[in-house]
Amino acid sequence: MTDPISDFLTRVRNASMAGHKIVEIPASKVKLELTRILHEKGYVISYKLVEGTPFNTIKIALKYHPETKKSAIKKISRVSRPGLRKYVDVENMPRVLNGLGIAVISSSKGMITDKEAKELNVGGEVICYVY
Repeated sequence: MTDPISDFLTRVRNASMAGHKIVEIPASKVKLELTRILHEKGYVISYKLVEGTPFNTIKIALKYHPETKKSAIKKISRVSRPGLRKYVDVENMPRVLNGLGIAVISSSKGMITDKEAKELNVGGEVICYVY
């Protein structure tokens, strides 16, 4: 697999569009940090790292609106790819959906959102947009 982060985002996107309650993803530190951010910002209900014999997996419980059954994740898209990296500094930090969405940034302080990056005054690689 050349881009495991794109695979992670695609699995979450497909599961939310199909209406699945739980999605299983092969685990890594980067994917676990992305899941943590999605959980903190309210896009997923919960997540759990399941340690198995051949490999570890992350089980993510997706969040839906109770009445309309629409997913909390409207769109999740990859920005920086292995073939074309996108880096930003604090002055050029992206605003997703005029501040209603989040941009996940990989910085020297770890994986953080665009708002946290502005508070910490750090830039980094833009991983994805979520809204």
